[in-house]
Amino acid sequence: MADLHVLRVFCGPGGTYGNQLGVVLDGDAVAAGQDRQAVAARLGYSETVFVDDAGTGVVDIYTPSVRLPFAGHPLVGTSWLLSRFRARPELLRPPAGTVPTWQDGEFTWIRGHARWAPDRRMQQYASAEEVEALPGPPPGDGWLYAWAWQDQAAGRVRTRGFPRRGDAIVEDEATGASAIVLTAELRRALDIMQGKGSQILTRPGPNDTVEVGGRVILEETRSL
Repeated sequence: MADLHVLRVFCGPGGTYGNQLGVVLDGDAVAAGQDRQAVAARLGYSETVFVDDAGTGVVDIYTPSVRLPFAGHPLVGTSWLLSRFRARPELLRPPAGTVPTWQDGEFTWIRGHARWAPDRRMQQYASAEEVEALPGPPPGDGWLYAWAWQDQAAGRVRTRGFPRRGDAIVEDEATGASAIVLTAELRRALDIMQGKGSQILTRPGPNDTVEVGGRVILEETRSL
């Protein structure tokens, strides 16, 4: 029986809020494909990660309904967890490609490409209050990242994320991949408040990449 580590990723100051994540460090305990998808659906987190090779950083990411080639909060969380229970590799390897990762103070960082998170609509609103007042989810289909400036000069942004996939995840509390896409479009570093109070930091990286970082805490470890 494998252990399941439940994290919160992109926490606010003091460990508040953040998006829950399930991580199975012994990924071999769960067969790939339909078995992993069934586990992710049963757990019901925005994403669940199965670590196939901790030494080389090979990981497999699932939402309750689909397998993902890349996702921000699962990779930030998995990097943080590996640094505490095993050894953090310099690169994580989801299906999309190689993802550098590192620690800087209380923030765990990864670097990826906006093109690895396609078909995400960025919709700007006039104020943070308009974003906060949105129904969950707004009408329509496809991934919607609603955002507004809180302080444009300082790069502070208010966001909410709506996958609109038809599964149990109505709203993502914190979404690294969408934050990467928004940063690539705006071409500047951002300090993002998403959901109820999660914090995501981003900045443009080398070679058309974006770096995204956040705080992580371990909520519990239990048998899968």
